[in-house]
Amino acid sequence: MLIRNWKYEDILKISQLEKDIFSEEAWSYKTLASVFGTASFSGVLCEDGGEIAGYGGVTVAADTADIGNIAVAENYRNGGIGTALLTGLCEIAKSAGAEKVFLEVRVSNSAAMKLYLKCGFAGVYARTRYYPDGEDCLVMVKNL
Repeated sequence: MLIRNWKYEDILKISQLEKDIFSEEAWSYKTLASVFGTASFSGVLCEDGGEIAGYGGVTVAADTADIGNIAVAENYRNGGIGTALLTGLCEIAKSAGAEKVFLEVRVSNSAAMKLYLKCGFAGVYARTRYYPDGEDCLVMVKNL
């Protein structure tokens, strides 16, 4: 397994995996390509024999960073990929001058919350009815 930065040619595979994981809330190919083209964005992925096992992206602005998406394909979960991706994104944010990293997670996504807590994130507040289906999200932060 290889952890590396996104390349433009990865975006199609990332968008397909995005649809598989997030279905209705998936970022489109166009959105991913647009974000990829900004100077403040960095993306990392985990590749296994040419297949993308997981990916994530972070946007840094001044002294804060936001993790937009982090996802691991179902057949690769619980193998440390999420931790490796999250650690890599936080390192990128820190090297770009961020002092804090924020992310949002569905309140029902206990597996993701467990990962984020293990990696040093803490819940700071909830956004009610944040997702299209009305579910709340928890905003989490990590001080770098």
